[in-house]
Amino acid sequence: MSLDPTALIDATWPAATTQVAGGFLIREGRGGGSRVSCATLITPFDDANIPAAEAAHRALGQTPRFMIRPEDSALDAALEARGYVAYDPVFLWTAPIAQMQGEVPPVTAFAHCPPLQIARDLWSELEVGPERQAIMDRVTGPKACILGRKQDRAAGVAFVAIHNDTAMLHALAVAPSFRRSGLARAMVHEGARWALAQGANQFEMLVTQANDASNTLAQSLGMTQRAGYHYRREGGK
Repeated sequence: MSLDPTALIDATWPAATTQVAGGFLIREGRGGGSRVSCATLITPFDDANIPAAEAAHRALGQTPRFMIRPEDSALDAALEARGYVAYDPVFLWTAPIAQMQGEVPPVTAFAHCPPLQIARDLWSELEVGPERQAIMDRVTGPKACILGRKQDRAAGVAFVAIHNDTAMLHALAVAPSFRRSGLARAMVHEGARWALAQGANQFEMLVTQANDASNTLAQSLGMTQRAGYHYRREGGK
């Protein structure tokens, strides 16, 4: 069974710390991006509670930002009225783990943990820097780095973690000269193979709406969209 998207994200891509303020869960991201530094509504919405969430963000040195899920329409309208800017709409793709199994040519992709230094270096080269790699290190459940290889060199890298019976793929990155080569597909299949061996029965991935290549990959793998969200941040900062 597919898990609540917010709970799945928090388990497989965790913030450094969390706290509750004004009926919102506030995440401390430490430079790891919006997913780990946003607020989500956890009680019935009350416009009067927004300042408490903003203050909690500022106390952490963060620009106030909120994740807006389909059920958060009242919050979305209130933030828009306050001048918050919408950005980064995200699709959540899902499929049964059995459907995600596929061919992985020899020495093309392999799962391992902790990540080899060559994988960490490639992530950094592809703009998944130390702050985002620290998120992976915080995951306490089953997890793996997927290293992709082409032409006898490290060419792609991804991260997979499992919460309950669902595996989620994060930080998929392929070197520019090896894109459109089938490497990303092989890496996804390797991540799904590893996850199946760990007992997962569902496979999911988050993709920004603007990422045409990854959305096309998800569609080609027969995945379906089960949820989505966007963010709003104060003053477009």
